[in-house]
Amino acid sequence: MLTSSDRNSSATLTVPSPSELRGSVTSPPVPSQVTARDRWKAWDDFLESKPDTGFMQSSWWADFRATVGYEHFGAVLKSGGAVVGGAMVQKYCYAPNQAFYYIQDGPALPEDDAAAGEVFDAILETIGERRQTEEQRISHLRIEPRWQRLPDFVRGFQAIPECMDDYGEPRNTLWVDLRPSEETVLAQMKPKGRYNIRLASRHGVSVVEDTSEQGLADFLRLYKRMAIRHEIGGKPPGYFRSLVSGLVSVQKGAIFFAEYKGRRLAAAIVVYFGRRATYFFGGSLVTHRRVMAPYLLHFEIMRRAKAMGCEWYDLWGVSPKSEPDHCWQNFSVFKRKFGGVDVRLVPTLDLVYDAAAYDQYTALAAGTVGKNIIAQP
Repeated sequence: MLTSSDRNSSATLTVPSPSELRGSVTSPPVPSQVTARDRWKAWDDFLESKPDTGFMQSSWWADFRATVGYEHFGAVLKSGGAVVGGAMVQKYCYAPNQAFYYIQDGPALPEDDAAAGEVFDAILETIGERRQTEEQRISHLRIEPRWQRLPDFVRGFQAIPECMDDYGEPRNTLWVDLRPSEETVLAQMKPKGRYNIRLASRHGVSVVEDTSEQGLADFLRLYKRMAIRHEIGGKPPGYFRSLVSGLVSVQKGAIFFAEYKGRRLAAAIVVYFGRRATYFFGGSLVTHRRVMAPYLLHFEIMRRAKAMGCEWYDLWGVSPKSEPDHCWQNFSVFKRKFGGVDVRLVPTLDLVYDAAAYDQYTALAAGTVGKNIIAQP
């Protein structure tokens, strides 16, 4: 457990941009770069060792988010030289002179509740000190931990419903267990899911991986068609260019396509993190819908993830079974045909610092709903 002196002297780190750390491999880095790179590696290794954290706390995600307008800093705590917890905190300016802090997939805490509470308090204290130095008004801190229960030490936060605004990630998802045999993975699916996978195979649908420029262009085409079909805003092309570039540079993801008679009908961006593969974004055409290409696409992704040592395939967001009118119901029907375990994470949580600024934030954020779209079949 951290003592007060440990907390003050350790591990409260301002994390530099990962792009600065990677640098050129042809010339030796200066000592400060070595230290920064080592800190990032220690943090990433810590994250991947914990099942209750995700890739949105990692160094490559921080680098990617910087390309779409998010600054970041770190609040990382160590004991005896080892990382015991912390957070990569993003800052987003949503209006002139106004911003909020955002911890996606975190914070990351020790398993022991007592130690976790102490680390959590230290993280909040560090963030509070950082807030006092900001030129902008910081309206609130938003956290999205991958916890399935809310610890007693979390106080003062308010729960935010899904779909209330676009600055949030799914809190309900499906995880397909990849540890059993392939036959068992198929057996736990809905009968219609198994049938459609076999139907696609009989029709000669094939699945390929392609992260080239052509692959990205094909993904963008399918994603745009999907967005138009579902009447959603979607993400701009530059978002995906930065995302895929970041994934490829650290070998943490890929783009997969289902092809039929030489035409790409469905696509998925998959992220690998620890022992989990995540279906992050996707798109498809209505053309040749009868061949059920998206079903074989995801089954082949599962097979490849299993071969890589992944234990779970995260379908990244579904509507709760008890909410048939939920805003994600349309694509949840598709995802549930793959079976899987329902995972319900604690709600998105906001700690309000400035009530007046927060009221302005909620008014502005309500007008963005529908622009941040998660994966679609």
